[in-house]
Amino acid sequence: MLPVRVDSDAARELEEAIAWYERQSPGTGKRLLDAFDTAVRLLEDHSVPFVPVSGAAGRLGAKQLLLHRFPYSVIVVEDDDAFVVLAVAHHARRPGYWMDRLST
Repeated sequence: MLPVRVDSDAARELEEAIAWYERQSPGTGKRLLDAFDTAVRLLEDHSVPFVPVSGAAGRLGAKQLLLHRFPYSVIVVEDDDAFVVLAVAHHARRPGYWMDRLST
Protein backbone atom coordinates (compact mmCIF):
# COMPACT_ATOMS: atom_id res chain seq x y z
CA MET A 1 0.00 0.00 0.00
CA LEU A 2 1.53 3.27 -1.12
CA PRO A 3 0.80 6.43 0.84
CA VAL A 4 -0.50 9.53 -0.91
CA ARG A 5 1.36 12.84 -0.85
CA VAL A 6 -0.37 16.00 -2.01
CA ASP A 7 1.85 18.56 -3.74
CA SER A 8 1.55 22.05 -2.25
CA ASP A 9 0.20 23.47 -5.53
CA ALA A 10 -2.47 20.75 -5.64
CA ALA A 11 -3.40 21.43 -2.01
CA ARG A 12 -3.80 25.13 -2.80
CA GLU A 13 -5.98 24.32 -5.83
CA LEU A 14 -8.20 22.11 -3.69
CA GLU A 15 -8.51 24.77 -0.99
CA GLU A 16 -9.44 27.42 -3.57
CA ALA A 17 -12.05 25.16 -5.16
CA ILE A 18 -13.55 24.28 -1.77
CA ALA A 19 -13.78 27.97 -0.85
CA TRP A 20 -15.41 28.83 -4.20
CA TYR A 21 -18.02 26.08 -3.87
CA GLU A 22 -18.70 27.03 -0.28
CA ARG A 23 -19.39 30.65 -1.32
CA GLN A 24 -21.76 29.45 -4.05
CA SER A 25 -23.70 27.03 -1.87
CA PRO A 26 -22.84 26.31 1.76
CA GLY A 27 -22.02 22.65 2.26
CA THR A 28 -20.91 22.07 -1.32
CA GLY A 29 -17.27 22.77 -0.48
CA LYS A 30 -17.44 20.05 2.16
CA ARG A 31 -18.85 17.65 -0.44
CA LEU A 32 -15.92 18.46 -2.73
CA LEU A 33 -13.49 17.74 0.11
CA ASP A 34 -15.31 14.45 0.77
CA ALA A 35 -14.99 13.51 -2.92
CA PHE A 36 -11.27 14.27 -2.80
CA ASP A 37 -10.84 12.24 0.41
CA THR A 38 -12.61 9.32 -1.27
CA ALA A 39 -10.20 9.58 -4.20
CA VAL A 40 -7.25 9.50 -1.80
CA ARG A 41 -8.62 6.40 -0.07
CA LEU A 42 -9.03 4.70 -3.46
CA LEU A 43 -5.42 5.54 -4.26
CA GLU A 44 -4.24 4.16 -0.92
CA ASP A 45 -6.24 0.96 -1.44
CA HIS A 46 -5.00 0.55 -5.04
CA SER A 47 -8.61 0.34 -6.22
CA VAL A 48 -8.45 3.33 -8.52
CA PRO A 49 -10.50 3.73 -11.68
CA PHE A 50 -7.84 5.80 -13.48
CA VAL A 51 -8.63 7.58 -16.72
CA PRO A 52 -5.63 7.75 -19.05
CA VAL A 53 -3.89 11.06 -19.56
CA SER A 54 -3.07 11.57 -23.20
CA GLY A 55 0.06 12.87 -24.84
CA ALA A 56 3.39 13.59 -23.21
CA ALA A 57 1.93 13.68 -19.69
CA GLY A 58 0.64 10.12 -20.04
CA ARG A 59 3.98 8.96 -21.39
CA LEU A 60 5.64 10.52 -18.32
CA GLY A 61 3.36 8.48 -16.05
CA ALA A 62 0.56 10.92 -15.22
CA LYS A 63 -2.83 9.40 -14.49
CA GLN A 64 -6.10 11.01 -13.56
CA LEU A 65 -8.93 10.13 -11.28
CA LEU A 66 -12.25 11.85 -11.89
CA LEU A 67 -13.92 13.26 -8.80
CA HIS A 68 -17.47 12.08 -8.22
CA ARG A 69 -20.07 14.79 -8.98
CA PHE A 70 -17.49 17.53 -9.55
CA PRO A 71 -15.79 18.71 -12.76
CA TYR A 72 -12.30 18.01 -11.43
CA SER A 73 -9.60 15.44 -11.98
CA VAL A 74 -6.97 14.46 -9.46
CA ILE A 75 -3.73 14.25 -11.45
CA VAL A 76 -1.39 11.64 -9.99
CA VAL A 77 2.04 10.17 -10.60
CA GLU A 78 3.53 7.19 -8.82
CA ASP A 79 7.06 7.44 -7.51
CA ASP A 80 9.09 4.85 -5.62
CA ASP A 81 7.39 5.32 -2.28
CA ALA A 82 4.08 7.16 -2.82
CA PHE A 83 1.36 8.34 -5.12
CA VAL A 84 1.88 12.07 -5.60
CA VAL A 85 -1.11 14.30 -6.34
CA LEU A 86 0.23 16.93 -8.72
CA ALA A 87 -2.98 18.82 -9.40
CA VAL A 88 -6.66 19.12 -8.67
CA ALA A 89 -7.58 20.27 -12.16
CA HIS A 90 -10.91 21.68 -13.33
CA HIS A 91 -12.05 20.00 -16.54
CA ALA A 92 -12.83 23.23 -18.39
CA ARG A 93 -9.98 25.49 -17.28
CA ARG A 94 -6.45 25.68 -18.63
CA PRO A 95 -5.98 22.10 -19.82
CA GLY A 96 -2.52 20.74 -19.08
CA TYR A 97 -1.37 23.75 -17.01
CA TRP A 98 0.06 21.32 -14.45
CA MET A 99 2.37 19.53 -16.89
CA ASP A 100 5.41 21.51 -15.78
CA ARG A 101 5.02 19.77 -12.40
CA LEU A 102 5.97 16.44 -13.99
CA SER A 103 9.53 15.26 -13.60
CA THR A 104 11.14 14.56 -16.93
